Amino acid sequence: MNIIIAGDGEVGFHLAKSLSKVRHNITVVDPHSELLTMLQAEADLMTITGNSTSLKTLREAGVASCDLLIAVLHDESINIMTCILGKRIGAKRTIARISTIEYLEENNKQMFKALGVDEMVSPERIAAKEITNLLTRTTATEIFDFSKGLLSFYMMRIGSAALVLDKTLLEASELYPDIEARIVCIIRKGKTIIPDGQEKYLKGDLVYLVAKSSSLEDINTLGGRKDVNIKNAIIIGGGRVARRTALNLQNDIKLKIIEKNRERCFNLTDELSNTMVINGDGSDISLLNEEGLESTDAFIALTESTETNILSCLHAHKHGVKKTIALVENISYIDVSQDIGIDTIINKKLIAASYIARFTLSPNVTTAKWLAGIDAEIIEIVAKEKSPITKAQIKDLHLPQGVSIGGVIRRDEPYITNGNFKIMPGDKVIVFTIPEMAAKIVKLFN
Repeated sequence: MNIIIAGDGEVGFHLAKSLSKVRHNITVVDPHSELLTMLQAEADLMTITGNSTSLKTLREAGVASCDLLIAVLHDESINIMTCILGKRIGAKRTIARISTIEYLEENNKQMFKALGVDEMVSPERIAAKEITNLLTRTTATEIFDFSKGLLSFYMMRIGSAALVLDKTLLEASELYPDIEARIVCIIRKGKTIIPDGQEKYLKGDLVYLVAKSSSLEDINTLGGRKDVNIKNAIIIGGGRVARRTALNLQNDIKLKIIEKNRERCFNLTDELSNTMVINGDGSDISLLNEEGLESTDAFIALTESTETNILSCLHAHKHGVKKTIALVENISYIDVSQDIGIDTIINKKLIAASYIARFTLSPNVTTAKWLAGIDAEIIEIVAKEKSPITKAQIKDLHLPQGVSIGGVIRRDEPYITNGNFKIMPGDKVIVFTIPEMAAKIVKLFN
């Protein structure tokens, strides 16, 4: 696939490096030549220094014959204009990163599509939705639903209280034989493991699994984790993610937002009818203590400073807060953040990349999510009639290394797969894969 990425920072660069691994033809347009030089040293792709709203630059990048034009600059107006111009020149499909939630209303989406913007992604809106989900299912470190929750992709950390600690997967399955779940991956000290039945659960392991919702309670028991009823929360930072999160949560729990920009506080007060807005510095430990940190159930750090978010979450954790969530925009900090005890990391760059990635795979990939902290993704893909994936049981398919099938949704019925399971045409299949193997997986389903 010929893909042009217009960007001015980490979102575009992360997309470019990841998609180049899947052997797409990538051209990156960016106004900063020094950044492009760094990118070229790390990935096999073309770069062009220039403004993506320049017709000359777009034509030089080959937009007339590109399959996908992705505009992910910080300025949404430039992204929209890039897509409109690119579509007129000949781009087959366009995607724009936007910040204004109003644009995603159905009638407005149709208007933008008529102008030439085929898809729009709002990382802020998706981030707020993820935070909301995590506060309703508090034992999860990361959770993602497929087919409206028929199956869930779930990640939890193995602690010292886990019943499965130092047991093999086979031994653990015998403790609760009725659990309907499949472990698709274990991350141990930065290493990705596709486990077999003899692999042991060790302290600190990040365990990724596909499960039916009916089994999540038993899974939490095995993992030594207890669900927490979140009754109140403090959010520091009053940006777009915070505002959207508060709108989602304010009628269900008691919320406080701490924001140091006075004008932004007034705007938040006008928009949020059931949220207390406090003008102050969220990194001020004494202020947090005054606002009742020790009696707070959840602490959500969403300031523009990654360092502030990490440190304030650590302080909240130290004071007994049951759930901590940090917005970590520096991708290189994600591993460290998870290792030092922050419950959940939210990264808008990965969120945007997850949404966009599925458009680069195949029309039968219905959902895709790139995972925080590891170079891997989980996808939902539909098996086509007479596709290779339907020819044999899973154990006989000889799946590529770094790939694991976790579950299947067949006619709105969820199934957890094992080696003897045979995939049928029309099945929606949940697949864990490293980026290098994504194209091979898609071929198996076509």
